[in-house]
Amino acid sequence: MTAIRILCAAAIAFAAIAAAWTAPASAQQSVSQPERQIMVMVGRPTDVLRSGSGYGESLSGSASKRLARRIAAQFGLALVDAWPMPMVGVDCFIMRVPDGRSAQQAADLVARDSRVAWTQPVQLYTAQAARPVQAGDPLFPAQPAARQWQLAKLHRVATGSGVRIAVVDSGIDANHPDLAGQVAVNRNFVAGRPMAAEKHGTGVAGIIAARADNGIGLAGIAPGARLLGLRACWQGTAKTLCDSFSLAKALYFAIDQQAPVINMSLSGPDDRLLRQLLKVAMGKGESVVAAFDRTQSDGGFPASVPGVIAVSDASGAGAGVYVAPGRDVPTTQPGGRWFLVNGSSFAAAHVSGLLALVRQRGSTLSPTLVAKNGYVDACATLAYAGRNCQCSCVPPGSARVTLRR
Repeated sequence: MTAIRILCAAAIAFAAIAAAWTAPASAQQSVSQPERQIMVMVGRPTDVLRSGSGYGESLSGSASKRLARRIAAQFGLALVDAWPMPMVGVDCFIMRVPDGRSAQQAADLVARDSRVAWTQPVQLYTAQAARPVQAGDPLFPAQPAARQWQLAKLHRVATGSGVRIAVVDSGIDANHPDLAGQVAVNRNFVAGRPMAAEKHGTGVAGIIAARADNGIGLAGIAPGARLLGLRACWQGTAKTLCDSFSLAKALYFAIDQQAPVINMSLSGPDDRLLRQLLKVAMGKGESVVAAFDRTQSDGGFPASVPGVIAVSDASGAGAGVYVAPGRDVPTTQPGGRWFLVNGSSFAAAHVSGLLALVRQRGSTLSPTLVAKNGYVDACATLAYAGRNCQCSCVPPGSARVTLRR
């Protein structure tokens, strides 16, 4: 290990040692066992939402709420939660399926009702992080982006100042010394689980926007950006999990807040409601970045959705998939600590930060990433966007430049 790398590692280790929003009442209800729940969509006019208003509108006492109660009673279900989503023309109701019936059977039965737009079981998603490196190793490697992307040179050109990035993930530790002041919004969309600072969300947040030049920890790809921490996932025993309802609420909020970059470092089954929301987001010029799931032939959902920027931490993922740093990456962890992380989740976070740099000067509806053999060339991306950066950011031997929108 070089002397520089040892010094960087020692600095991180030293820093590691040295170192509310309340959800709506409906979201506070206990809705455990999402696998026993279905989502029932009741149609509503799409023109009721005006720009910048209508998010989280109460459904209490509304006609659609009364209809949902009647539907639940008719089919022997329990109505447990609700959320208005006028941007896609529906009100979404969560209904619990009693034991003895599968969620899919219940959804299929309710879908036959002419009063219902569509139904679907609540689905589960997982964050795309590999097994974390255990804490306590005295030597931490330097940030891969500092070498591969020449991060110091990028920051002379742009820092993401004024750009908001929605992080749809598990809870972020907004009090971490490397994230203090970086999280503009920290909201909880997970029903029945109180807000918490969790590993995956905090790690993704640090890679994107950790404070630079503060004498501790690391520097985010876009330290001038501000984060919308949208907790739609929770930290399980072995994995970070999300369900389709919490993801839909968080994604809807990100769109309503006009966040130009939305990071979704997760993967799971295809989902009609989430797909419609993604279409709305991209139709408004927002960039959606997702982690590529190497266990799925198509990279998993939402990475497989056309227009979503799919990112992997290693080559060989296939055409149209970007590769960014995602191995042995030091980042923030709850409790003022720093760990090493691995996985496509964290590669996606790098690209979200880079898009914030591109968007810093003016509104770019469709930022272009420049890649060489799949590897994102961060400096060439900034240069292509009109922000001169005299550097090369990809491994030696990379060849042809490919522009992808």
